[in-house]
Amino acid sequence: MALKTQPGSESASKLVSAIEDPQRKKDCERLLKFFEEATGEKPIVWGGSMIGYGHYAYKTKSGHAGEWFKVGFSNRKTSLTIYVISGYEREAELMKSLGKYKTGKSCLYVNQLTDIDLNVLRQIVVKSYHWMNETFDK
Repeated sequence: MALKTQPGSESASKLVSAIEDPQRKKDCERLLKFFEEATGEKPIVWGGSMIGYGHYAYKTKSGHAGEWFKVGFSNRKTSLTIYVISGYEREAELMKSLGKYKTGKSCLYVNQLTDIDLNVLRQIVVKSYHWMNETFDK
């Protein structure tokens, strides 16, 4: 079964410019630049709502193969979601000084960017991006 979420041809800038909430729009505009600077990659819209940077191919033990982005973000109804695919567990020390957030396995949920320290987030994103490159780009 193929993964439903695929990279598309939509413009990340257009996706962000369509955000109605002014603060959320400003935060997402900032994240567009933030991720591009942190990764050196251009943004790609995945599944119509997620903005990813870089991509990698994977294959699970069960034989399922697919492609996904290495890091990215999305504007969700209740929060900004920042995706660090390598997970946040490996960055436990940095997470202590990040600020106000919630996490899932590879998702960081923040209400607005002023709730977190962007310098700490940059360290987490760059480390994860490099780990993904080392792990999957062999």
